[in-house]
This record gives sequence, structure tokens and C-alpha cells, in this order.
Amino acid sequence: MWMSVAISRRKENADGYMTAGNRIGFGVSAASMTATWIWASSMYASVTAGYTYGVSGPIHYGLWGALMILFIYPFGRRIRKVAPKAHTLAEVMYARHGRSSQLMLAGSNVLGSVISLTSNFIAGGAIIAMLSPLSFGAGILIVAGGVLLYTLWSGFRASVLTDFAQVMAMLGATVIVIPVIFFAAGGPSMFADGVAAGNVTPQQESFFSSDAFMNQGAPYIAAVLAYAIGNQTIAQRLFAVREDLIKPTFITATVGYGGTVIGIGMVGVMALYLGITPMDGDVNNLLPQMAGTYLPLILVGLAFLMIIGSLSSTADSDLSALSSIVMADVYGQSVGRDNAKPKLMLLIGRITMIVATGAALFFATAQFNILNLLVFVGALWGCLVFPVIASFYWKKVTNLGFTLGVLAALAVFLPVRFQWIPITGAWAVIVEALSIIGVGVVLGIMAFGFFGRNVAVIVGALATVVMIPLGFGFLRDYEVLAGSLVAYAVSFLVCYLLSFRSKQDFDFDTIRHVTGDFDPEDPVAAAASSSDDAGAVGSTGAVGSAGAIGTAPTWATAPRGDDNPDAAR
Repeated sequence: MWMSVAISRRKENADGYMTAGNRIGFGVSAASMTATWIWASSMYASVTAGYTYGVSGPIHYGLWGALMILFIYPFGRRIRKVAPKAHTLAEVMYARHGRSSQLMLAGSNVLGSVISLTSNFIAGGAIIAMLSPLSFGAGILIVAGGVLLYTLWSGFRASVLTDFAQVMAMLGATVIVIPVIFFAAGGPSMFADGVAAGNVTPQQESFFSSDAFMNQGAPYIAAVLAYAIGNQTIAQRLFAVREDLIKPTFITATVGYGGTVIGIGMVGVMALYLGITPMDGDVNNLLPQMAGTYLPLILVGLAFLMIIGSLSSTADSDLSALSSIVMADVYGQSVGRDNAKPKLMLLIGRITMIVATGAALFFATAQFNILNLLVFVGALWGCLVFPVIASFYWKKVTNLGFTLGVLAALAVFLPVRFQWIPITGAWAVIVEALSIIGVGVVLGIMAFGFFGRNVAVIVGALATVVMIPLGFGFLRDYEVLAGSLVAYAVSFLVCYLLSFRSKQDFDFDTIRHVTGDFDPEDPVAAAASSSDDAGAVGSTGAVGSAGAIGTAPTWATAPRGDDNPDAAR
């Protein structure tokens, strides 16, 4: 709260409220990315993975999550190149395709951020109820109220600055807390004693557990790739960091996330070998339960600080993401960038934070399983990954291909994920065939970011061929993994088939003129920049003539994709 008050301005800037002026330096941006990715839910979920799948559980959770941060940066550089002043990915999709794709991406992020808020409040309520006389309900109120208070006035600026302090607290606490729990619980001898007591299975003992990979690792690879591409909290930091610092920022966050989350997950492994039963049968209680059992009082406080810091860093990111979506996508682009009123935008953003906090508090009372929430939302975003990435590179992607690709993927994903239709007979063969294609799509996307289209096509094709004899008769037993892979496959097939024969030749320079500042701090400089943009558009032929530029804003008349009813704006 002190840090938030120290940076506050009497008159906040709407763009600063959303992206901090697109010029955050390396230290703060790397810390913010790390803190946002290391949320309380990832700590609790890693502990759950360790308790459920044994020694390989935290590795499958933390390693793949870390690598997905690394996989963002090549795509991030492309996104910043075509949209240097954007606030949300949905705003860029509006410039690329129109309103339908914008609302799909914005809507999925609203759902994802509310679920993320909910899971972080659950984590905070659980540890407060465990380590204090207060109830779970009181705990979630305290956490929600605290995060809202320090984020409400300055928005993203407050979120990103406080992240630096929070990640320092998290990393410091992790280095101390984990070894102390390990030796207090018995040290290396706990593993031999756990095996002798029959607390673990052979699969849980193995670092190469197939059970852990198929149920945890493989679904999480697909889910976290979707988080990396579709999540507004990550995109917001991508748009905020200085463009030349994208690579070192993401590499640093990769290392910080992996080490911290894998280390925390070992608490779940220790609980498994010790034969500990989660309090009230809720695995979300394992982390505070282990801390309260094996740590001295002062270190219990340190563990408490670690968890509160992690959940706060992500909860304030979710509030900032939600406010940006409503400010830029729901209000800003609906009235047009030149007609948006910055004071009204700020009011809308702050109201959004209050409403979102109330909604998350309501959902938190249900105390959902955090790991299941994370995998579900990640798979949901999987429907968007290929259409979104293709839209930044391929000129032929159409609005129809994007929209129907996402909707078709969602229509197939839901019955597979929740087994509304039993995966047997002919339906099982269809699901497995799509899942096999999905493996190729996921690996192809990963290869594309670093090595380009030709390598991606080879990797994707080889992966699909290799999976044919392995996948049929096998993938039907793993509905979580199959659901994620089906989402990738269907969105790829529909989007590609509806776009590859398109005659559209989209001009990516258009995007930078549709997106941009709503509230320039220097009106004179902004006017000069607008004039420069007009010349640039005229020279590329996107508008057609200097006369057309003079009669309307450049972005109002530039082509923005096919069949776009909002082009007149």
C-alpha cells in the first residue's frame, strides 16, 4: 500500500493505468513477469502434483510451465513489432479481424482472470484459516480487500511495481522454508521410511513416471502454451516492457519460475512419503498444513509471507488485466480511439476492479480444486492459440476462419473434456485422430517460434506420424489430455481450411494505426505522431490517397480484414 501511494498521481493517465507507458526496464519487468507467473495457485497446484504423482509431479508442473515462458518471447517480439502501442491482445484482434474475434479473446480473458482471482482468494483464505483463528470467509475478505486497495488507484503501474517487492519476498522465503521443512520432517530418511510404510507406489517413486506425464505433464504442456499466448496478464507485461528487453525479461522469468515452483512442489512429495492426510480432505490445505506442522513460529510467518506475496502479485495482475480489457476493448474501441474520454476510461477501469473482486469472492466460497481450474482454463485458451498466432504472421487468415475455428474447437473440446459423450466406439476413434493431429500442432507451434515455418511443418508432420501407432486405443483413456489436444487440432483445421484459399492480403502496418494511446500525456507530440502515421499509411497505399487521409483518421479508413461491419469507425 505504501509503494502504491508513493507512485500515485492526482491525475492518473489512462494508458499508464493499462501499460505504464510501454517503457518498463529490465529489473522491474523481469520481476513482474516472474511474480505474475508464480501465483499462489501455481504453488498450491505444484504441491498437489507432488502429493498426487510423487517425485516427478512438481517437475512436470514447474519445468513445462517455465519453458512456456521461454516460448512466449519469439511470438512476443512479433506482436510488439506489429502493435507497439496496444493495450490488449483482443484490441489487436479487433484491428486484424473485427469485433467478433476481439470479443472472443476478451471474453475468454474475462473468464480466465475471474477464475484466476477466485483461485488466488481460495489460496489466501486457506492459509489464513489454517494459521490463524480467523475463518476461511474472513481470510478471503482480507486478501481481496488488501489487493483491491493498493491496485485500485494506479492500476497496472501499482501492480508491476509491487511485483518487484513480492518476488523478492517469495524467492527469499523459498530458499529458507523448503530446506527447513525437509530436515524437520526427517531429512533423507523420510523417503526410505515412506517406501517401507507403503505410502508410495512405484509410479510415484519414479522420476520418469508415465502416469505423471500423461495425467499432469502432457496436459500441462498444452494448457500452459495456451496460457502463454492467450492470457492478458502476460500480454499486458509484454506490451509494457521496453521492446529491446523482451528476450532477457522472459529468460530471467523462466529460470525464476522453474526453480521456485519445483522447489515448492517438493513439499507435496514430502507429505506423500510421510503419509500425511490433507486436513478436511482438501489438498489445497497441504502447503499451510506442512508449514504449520514442521516450521517454528517465525518461519511460519515467512511461509505466510511467501504465499500472500505470490497470490497478491497475480491477483493484482488479474485486476489490471480485467480493467484494461473493459477500458480498451469494451469501451475504448467501441467509441473509437479519437473519441474515447480518458477520465471516463479510468472510472470504468476502477469500477471493473471492484465488480471483479466481488464476483471472485462469490465464486471463492465454493472452494474449487485449483489444479482442475488451471487445466480447464488453459485448455479453453487452447481453442484460440493457432488462430491468434496465425493472425500475426499469415496475411490470409480471415475473420470467418478465426471465428469458426474457435467456436468449432470449443464445441468439440467441451464434450471430450467433461465426457458428455462416452469416449468409445467411433467417437473414440475420431477423438484420438484429432488428438494425434493436436500433438503435431502443439509441437509445430513451439518449433515455429524459434525456427520458422519450414521447421515447424516438418516437426508437426513427424510428430503426427509418430503418434499414429501410439495414440489409437491409448489416448481415449486420458480425457484431460485429449480435450486439450482436440482443441488445438480443430481450431487449426477449421481456421486453415477456411483461410488458405482466401484472397485477403492483410497489411500488418494497419494494426499500429488502429491501436495506440487513448490518453497521450503530451498533446503536441501526439498530434505530430498522428500526422506521421498519416503519411506512413498514405505511402503504403493502405488508404489510397492523401485526400482520404485528410478527411478521416487514418485507421478509420484503412482495411482491417474481411467482412468487418465496424470498418466505418
